[in-house]
Amino acid sequence: MKKTFLFLLLFSVLYGNAQQRYELNSGWLCANIKDAQSTGPEISKPGFSLNSWMPATVPGTVLTTLLNNKKVPDPFYGMNNEKIPDVYKTGNDYYTYWFVKDFQEQAIGNEQVWLQFRGINYKAEIYLNGKKVNAKTQVGMHLRAQYNITKLLAANGKNRLAVIVYPPDFPGNPNGGQGGDGTIAKGLTTQYTAGWDWIQPIRDRNTGIWDKVTIEKTKSINIQNPQVITLVPGKRLPEGKQNPAGIKVSVEAENPTNKPVSGILQYQIAGKLVKQPATLAANKTTIVKFPDLQLENPKLWWPSGYGPQNLYDVKIKFVTANEVSDQEQLKVGVRQIDNIWNEHTRSMGTFVNGQKIFIKGGNWIISDAMLRFSDARYDAEVRYHKDMNLNLIRIWGGAILERPEFYNACDKYGLLVFQDFWFSGDCNGRWVDPMKKEDQWTRRNYPDDHNLTLNAIEDQIKMVRNHASLAFWCGGNEITPPEDILEPLKNDILPRLDGTRKLFDFSNSDEMSFNSIGGNGDGPYGIQDTKTFWASRTFPYNSEVGSVGVGDYASLLRFIPKENLIAPQYKAKPDSVWDYHKYISYEQYLNPYGKPKSAEDFAMKAQLVNYDQYRALMEGFSNKMWDWYTGSIIWKTQNPWTAMRGQMYDYYLDPNACLYGLRKGSEPLHVMMNPLDSMVTIVNNGFTTRNNLMVQAKAYDMEGKDYFYSQAFNSVGPSSVRRLFPLNEFLTKLDKKEGVFVSLRILDQKQNILSENTYWLTGKDGEYSGLKNIKKAPLKIAAINQKNGKVAVTLSNAAGNAVAFFNRIALINGNTGERILPAFYDDNYVSILPGESKTVVVEYTGKQSNLAIEVYGWNVEKQKVNIQ
Repeated sequence: MKKTFLFLLLFSVLYGNAQQRYELNSGWLCANIKDAQSTGPEISKPGFSLNSWMPATVPGTVLTTLLNNKKVPDPFYGMNNEKIPDVYKTGNDYYTYWFVKDFQEQAIGNEQVWLQFRGINYKAEIYLNGKKVNAKTQVGMHLRAQYNITKLLAANGKNRLAVIVYPPDFPGNPNGGQGGDGTIAKGLTTQYTAGWDWIQPIRDRNTGIWDKVTIEKTKSINIQNPQVITLVPGKRLPEGKQNPAGIKVSVEAENPTNKPVSGILQYQIAGKLVKQPATLAANKTTIVKFPDLQLENPKLWWPSGYGPQNLYDVKIKFVTANEVSDQEQLKVGVRQIDNIWNEHTRSMGTFVNGQKIFIKGGNWIISDAMLRFSDARYDAEVRYHKDMNLNLIRIWGGAILERPEFYNACDKYGLLVFQDFWFSGDCNGRWVDPMKKEDQWTRRNYPDDHNLTLNAIEDQIKMVRNHASLAFWCGGNEITPPEDILEPLKNDILPRLDGTRKLFDFSNSDEMSFNSIGGNGDGPYGIQDTKTFWASRTFPYNSEVGSVGVGDYASLLRFIPKENLIAPQYKAKPDSVWDYHKYISYEQYLNPYGKPKSAEDFAMKAQLVNYDQYRALMEGFSNKMWDWYTGSIIWKTQNPWTAMRGQMYDYYLDPNACLYGLRKGSEPLHVMMNPLDSMVTIVNNGFTTRNNLMVQAKAYDMEGKDYFYSQAFNSVGPSSVRRLFPLNEFLTKLDKKEGVFVSLRILDQKQNILSENTYWLTGKDGEYSGLKNIKKAPLKIAAINQKNGKVAVTLSNAAGNAVAFFNRIALINGNTGERILPAFYDDNYVSILPGESKTVVVEYTGKQSNLAIEVYGWNVEKQKVNIQ
């Protein structure tokens, strides 16, 4: 017992003293370069007065700091963005700022202290205690930087860090083009900040210390950039005992001292300890590879909808002279991703652990246009994508390579990630564009500094390569990088630093999705007749196909002044604020429900169109799974600004009906009706045959009377589509001039509902005349607190009523009526058939009080219900 205690004590001492890492994320001050009136050596001395400096937000941008200090109005509201000076007109000095942080730190004995920046935009000079830290100007937004500051620390431990940050050299003219005049792409920065068709210009172009600043303490050796590769041969199933998986691990070990250091590098996973002796040369970084490990009966990681997202803790450390010099910890998922060309569809097929995955994805821009990132926001946004029943997110190439915290959420929720690099066709010369300042030949070589770009690519690959969710790399959005970037990326950098993932040269390349149709290779965009998704064959692995996405009335109220809440009218120019926030017309699809009378009426009818549009989109693609398509990626699922197009939830994380229509159409096991011939069809995305499925079809008229058609047992094979029976003759005989509801269900042998789907059909005049006149349905609503942040809401519709159609459930603060955001609903915009009830579970995060439920529908009066 005594020996055990001593061992544990020794281990805890080694463990506790091995490493110290913390963020410098509070207590920063800043001043504009014109107001500071001093040099870096002076400002970085602890005695320099900062009395007139204002609090700074770090991580953050200059614009975020100005907003938090109420120096500018909220650029996301109304036309406020027009009130903020743009860097193109002011000159760069206007947004050039000094950032200062005092901190306590000392180096004792052989300790080494490292200052780490995970992202500065765009250029920076760094000073500590009166001395210059970076011998060469730090340049480039997409690049980490690390400095050994051991010898610069103050003897008394009281240190001052001062960083001057300059905007991009070429902020670009925000002239209304995609990326403005395009010149912002001359540097290695975010292209969207000069404006796009879904965002107005970000006035400071994201200037600032935009990502984490960290202090790390080690002993003589610093472990960096570990790489963990997992190999899962064969075709696997999520259940049952697994054959072994291969694990390959390597690390970079830096020895900043003047003497060689010998010791043991070791890592631990699933109770297995792997060691590798190493002697690390002085003043050098060495790559050390561990012996390969066979992991017995591994718990595999699967994409969402296919299996669990198991993750292993990996702990790596370097031990020398009975002392842990440094250690790193990470989480990895054991999985293997392969790409196999599908000759039938003429597109790439995705395989995970040997199983083919039909890609249902969404395009992602960036979480917040002003880079106000947080773990909680990332978690909520990725969770919404899981709730949509998607299995992939594509990171569009006009923004950033996402942060590790984003990938953590994707690992957790099972979203594969398709990662673009920083080349967007709009700025980088794919098209003739009169809005651009320079010709295509010049723009084709953006960014100007190719060596910097290659260095950044190497760095960012190392930063995220261990994430199970990272599935593919992509050279650029709709265009390849220049040849002297693409070739080393393809033939050297990725084989050397990754070696496990496919690189698509660009987002709609023939190697991904053969373009036999002509045109750009992606799209179409904008709202379409829902039959189009079933009838018209588009690109076989479509990287961008999408539509509309105006939020509901509660969403519009958050960023549109009341005087501008004017419903758009067909073929008329919309209100100026709607136009500024990038509204695109779809009133022609709302008018069949009745011409909107107000903004609130418009928003409600928009949700009907939103739901129907995205359900049809994914159903149409799923109907031709493995025949026409191997996947599709929605353009787009979210906005980092208060835009009014292409979003399943708004900037404030409030979902609209797009999310739930897409969720319905993307169900892993799904029953649906082809609008072309009314064929009832079931889709099985799973890996096994589903037997003994009872498929049921009914119709309901506007009075609530039901008309039974059929129910029969059926089966459907793995990853396949099965067509069952048409309803056209049945619906024709009903002869309901005002339209009907069609209810489809899949039941198991215990009569549990596995999938249900309700369509609303137009009358003979092509309009929803029945819905216009449908009688009210008085819903009975009960809300029960299930604890652990969950509320069960049961909606009951008595027999004899009409269908209680399209009900929106919202978790609200009972006192203020404001919605609790984010909140996650396992279904929403639900219709309750006569004589039936439905329970929806709502989940929220954090501690909340005074909660209530609000429900309203098409023919259901708004109700507020207290939670029991």
